[in-house]
Amino acid sequence: MPNSSSMAQFLLLALADRRELQLLHFWLFLGISLAALLGNGLILSTVACDQHLHTPRDFFLLHLSLTDLGCICTTVPKAMHNSLWSMREISYTGCALQAFFFVFFLSAEFSLLTIMCYDRYVAICKPLHYGTLLGSRVCAHMAAAAWASGFLYSLLHTASTFSLPLCQGNALGQFFCEIPHILKLSCSHSGYLREIWLIMVSACLLFGCFIFIVFSYVQIFRAVLRIPSEQARHKAFSTCLPHLAVVSLFVSTGTFACLKPPSISSPSLDLALSLLYSVVPPALNPFIYSLRNRELRDAIRKMMTGCFSGAIKCLCSRV
Repeated sequence: MPNSSSMAQFLLLALADRRELQLLHFWLFLGISLAALLGNGLILSTVACDQHLHTPRDFFLLHLSLTDLGCICTTVPKAMHNSLWSMREISYTGCALQAFFFVFFLSAEFSLLTIMCYDRYVAICKPLHYGTLLGSRVCAHMAAAAWASGFLYSLLHTASTFSLPLCQGNALGQFFCEIPHILKLSCSHSGYLREIWLIMVSACLLFGCFIFIVFSYVQIFRAVLRIPSEQARHKAFSTCLPHLAVVSLFVSTGTFACLKPPSISSPSLDLALSLLYSVVPPALNPFIYSLRNRELRDAIRKMMTGCFSGAIKCLCSRV
């Protein structure tokens, strides 16, 4: 029974056999990654530079953009490289690092989404205590807790997975190193059960966060419906809709990818679902938030106008 550490490399899923389709996948990944980099990069630079966006909501949005960039940069570059050069190989160390960082950013993102739900709950249900309950020190501690919990969970999960002996080959049915697909290569019954128990505990924690989000939004909607002014109700709803849309996209795609019935499982469906929960949300999140956040849109427009005007003046001065 060979140990997993003796394995030199893994083989990732070949997205296509024809060269034309491989190049198509490369350009598709390139477009998605550029959209994610552009959207999240604009949010990061705008929130960091604009003094009017230094609110708890924008502070957590900045950290959410960091996790989205981390998810994209962990999986997409290797997939683009493999599609461009018709390769499938990834080293054992590279696979372990990819699995670690993907789980790290994904778990930190869900923690941040839960914290952002609490931010909306306090802002709408307890507005008089907003400055006390979500001061700068409290926000920094909550963000640090989200990153630390993601790091510890990812370290435990990755160490448990890659300590298992693997005897079912080295071919992964996924375009990146996803832990469930690595577990399929294990030949240790006890180690496999240990990892399954860890996954079940993780599922319970995630379900607890999900229940907290649902309960918070029930309280939020009850508070909003009691507001007498229709304009105030619309404004309160508009501050919650981006977060609710991001949470729904994140939870629905991830849950279906993990809990889909085996009877409908297929390589094509698994690939599509993995793209939906690992690549699409990080690219869409910044656009979802900017569409419904007028202050953020105005700040981005102002920053881009200033940069464009500065570039024009620089060119004119050189001429």
